[in-house]
Amino acid sequence: MHAVKIPCYSIEQYLEIERDGEQRHEYLNGEIVAMTGGSLAHNLITGNLFSALRAHLRGTPCRAYVNDVKVRVETANCFFYPDVLVSCLETTRLDNCYFVNDAQLIVEVLSPSTRQRDREFKRFTYQQLPGLREYLLVAQDRRQVMVYRRLPDGWEQLTYSAGETMELDSVGLALPLSQIYEDVPDDLLAGNE
Repeated sequence: MHAVKIPCYSIEQYLEIERDGEQRHEYLNGEIVAMTGGSLAHNLITGNLFSALRAHLRGTPCRAYVNDVKVRVETANCFFYPDVLVSCLETTRLDNCYFVNDAQLIVEVLSPSTRQRDREFKRFTYQQLPGLREYLLVAQDRRQVMVYRRLPDGWEQLTYSAGETMELDSVGLALPLSQIYEDVPDDLLAGNE
């Protein structure tokens, strides 16, 4: 039996691959993991969230980013591509034009292939970001959003379902779930509602 050697990449190598490549990858402490494409529901939900956040943040120092901007979690030596993120660092203070070191809101739209990883590994890793105030897990098979919110003594988990309005304290936005799932056909939402 032969051991399979997994290549170990430096951060500099990873960033070069990402800058010059056609496919996106996440970086997990030296390992590069290819990203897969999303479904129609995933795309609509991500777009709806980004549009709502972008409109709400207009005129503030905060910016909403979608899909192609990485978050660096330095303490875990990781880079991830969240579906949507909000950073309130001034653009002139950003260390790099390809990733942010600070995010106060991160959104992951759950896919069957990433659901477990987003709920556990990514959540615990993102929670190491000192400025992160909320982490959202958005279902694409039902109208349901889980919000993990930082409190002074830890994290609380809130679940919002169809017909409810989600409160995002991190950006001061009340967002009805009907707006998040706008234009997503009912037959794509086959889960429990």
